[in-house]
Amino acid sequence: MPTTVLVIGSEGQIGSELCEALSAKKIEVIRADIKLETAPEKLQYHLEASDKDALRYILEKHKVETVYLMAAMLSATSEKFPEKAWHLNMQSLLNVLDLAKEKYLMKVFWPSSIAVFGPDTPKNNTPQETIINPSTVYGISKRAGELWCSYYHQVHGVDVRSLRYPGIISHKTAPGGGTTDYAVEIFSQANRTKQYNSFIKAPTTTPMIYMSDAIDATLTLMNAPAENISIRTSYNLGGLMISPEKLAKHIKKQLPDFEISYTPDYRQKIADSWPESIDDRIARNDWGYHVSVDLEQMVSIMLANCL
Repeated sequence: MPTTVLVIGSEGQIGSELCEALSAKKIEVIRADIKLETAPEKLQYHLEASDKDALRYILEKHKVETVYLMAAMLSATSEKFPEKAWHLNMQSLLNVLDLAKEKYLMKVFWPSSIAVFGPDTPKNNTPQETIINPSTVYGISKRAGELWCSYYHQVHGVDVRSLRYPGIISHKTAPGGGTTDYAVEIFSQANRTKQYNSFIKAPTTTPMIYMSDAIDATLTLMNAPAENISIRTSYNLGGLMISPEKLAKHIKKQLPDFEISYTPDYRQKIADSWPESIDDRIARNDWGYHVSVDLEQMVSIMLANCL
């Protein structure tokens, strides 16, 4: 385990819970984010992720060994601001990889996404190596990032590791502009109004994962011996196969009065380009990835906490 890590994007949906998990392991965590309103008492640095000089200053001052680069503009928001999304998602990664090449860092984690897959990718049991032609700004940036990670590892020896996250479900932080945000919103609306209007069609199935399993996978990957890491683009990560109608069915078991309706919007096209299930056997074999929270458990946890 490293003694000091920097989490960039520390106040986001994943970053905030990653910081908690790292701190629980007695690791010194330096928190940096562009946000000031979320948790200013916890935030140590107001950082624009694409500011390389500011990043170098933090690494030098705190003798940081590992960076978790969690800052990104997500899928739905990226479609509205493509140039901003490309700049943030790409420049921040290149800055971190460059500093790792310069030996400021020993290890880097950067999250990719199932958004790298496109409409011509096999939908079911999507392989690790397959047709990858993303059709969204977010997916394009993530695929480009995967290739940069592989390049910096092969050419410069940078120990960079990555996961293709599916949709992530958590009750602790608000979703951040992703296409799978409905799978978080639905629980708070179920508790408050007993109804939800989904922006995704009823049967649209995409892989998702409960936050604790996503965090466990991230830390397990980062703690694995380097010789166990066979994928230097990004590991496929599966989870729970979820659709709006499937979630609604499980919610109604606990809240019989709950009703769902559907008004698909521009996010439907994004969801349609993604796989329905993922083949993650390489992650399971290389470093022991597994899912602990099943769909029924996840629904119970979310209903109990999304008030």
